[in-house]
Parts: sequence; structure tokens; C-alpha cells
Amino acid sequence: MFWVCRTCGVEHDATPDVCAICADDRQWVPRDGQRWSTLEDLVAEGVRSSTAVLEPGLIAVGSTPPIGIGQLGKLVCTAVGTVLWDPPGFVDDAAVAAIAEQGSVLGIVASHPHMFGAQVEWSRRLGGAPVYVNTADAHWVMRPDPVIEYWTDRLELTPALTVVQVGGHFPGSAAACWANGADGRGVLLVGDTIFPNPDRRTVAFLRSYPNRIPLSGAVVQRMADTLAGLRFDRIYGLHTNTIDADAAAAVRFSADRHTAWVRGDHDDLT
Repeated sequence: MFWVCRTCGVEHDATPDVCAICADDRQWVPRDGQRWSTLEDLVAEGVRSSTAVLEPGLIAVGSTPPIGIGQLGKLVCTAVGTVLWDPPGFVDDAAVAAIAEQGSVLGIVASHPHMFGAQVEWSRRLGGAPVYVNTADAHWVMRPDPVIEYWTDRLELTPALTVVQVGGHFPGSAAACWANGADGRGVLLVGDTIFPNPDRRTVAFLRSYPNRIPLSGAVVQRMADTLAGLRFDRIYGLHTNTIDADAAAAVRFSADRHTAWVRGDHDDLT
């Protein structure tokens, strides 16, 4: 038995009074208090998994209705196996079967602790695939398990898929670079390590998205410099938010714009 926080969707091996992930200043606890659920409860409520092809070799994995933050996990399909990125907080037999059809699962990895979802449960239902957690965020694991393996800096999952520690939102916040995506131009999966904006031309950098806590210009520049070392033309965010083309240029422009505003370059404008 494990428990799912109804607010963030992260699995717990017990039910504390308050979810530590939600009580942190990057997240929030509902006005009416902490709520917990189980997979059995969610199924009884009518929650079902959903999958959709985003592009050849990339499948979105979620649920209807969404659970917790409601991220769409991304299954990256490569020649040597698949990787589940940002696993949702809900898993059922239909989702497991859909993923198994794509080949052996090499690993499960989240962009940051808000996206841990039901990562251990996914692993157990997918044949014990390793769950990779950045060492800097190890204390946010709420369901410890031997299947978890820790990493830092850079994680080479396949010849075509590399996860890089970017920091910012969380110290271990990461992005995954899939070299074969976007017809070989490269895809960056970011969760909300950075956030593709509604204008589809820029991204945001924040410590907290729901609570609107900014990052410093120095941190944002460091993040942008790390991402500049990767080759990508398209970005997929946490939900359906994307930047379809020229995404690397969008990251650099957005970082420089962010830095200028927090430095005060535009304070004299009306």
C-alpha cells in the first residue's frame, strides 16, 4: 500500500499530516487541508490512463482526469529501449500495456521532485526498471525503494538520450535531450525546469511557478549556459506547452530578457 498526495500527485509510503513537497514554498497545501488517495480509490472515482503520440518516437502518458499537478509523462522510444520521463501520479494496466508495446523500459526519471509521481509504482509494474533521482534532491523521495539509483551532473541513458542537471527550480532540476527527436534536430524535455510560455516563443525561469517566486539573473544565466551545450530545436514542457522550432534561440533570448528585468534595466519604463 502507498499513498498519493492529491495536490502534487507524488507517492508516499505513509501519510504524514502534510505533504512535505506541498508545504515547501514552491508548492501549496489546499485551504481545506491535505488530502490523500490510493490507486484503488482513484480507479473507483473513474480515473483512467491516457496516451497520445506527440511525434514519432515520443508518447504522452497521463490520466483523465489529471492527478495532482497533472503532468503529461513522456515516453521516449529509442532503438535500444524506452525511458519514461516525468512519470504521472496514476498508473493502471492499460498504461503499462501501452508502454510495454514500445519495448523494454530502460529507466524512469523525473525532471524534479514535483514530477516524481508514482515513480516506484511505475517501476514495479514495468519489470523493475531503475528509477533515477538526482542526488541533490534525494531528500524529497517520499517512497524510498532499492530500485532508486542516484545520479549527478549528467546521465547517459541511451546513445540518443541524455539527462543533464540544470538546477534553478530545484538544485537537481534536469532536462532530457533526445537527439533523434524533431526529425533529428533534437528535442528537449524540461518538465518545468524551464517553462515554455503561452506565446510559444519564450520560456520562463522560476523558483516557484504557482507562487511566482523568481530566480536570480545569475542562476538563470548559468541554466542557459548549461542548456546551450545541448543540441535541440524543439521543447516539450510539463503539459502540452511546447516551442516547436528555434527553441535553443528562445532559451537564450528568454534568459537574457529575464536577467535584464531582474537587474533593473527597464525600471525607468512606463
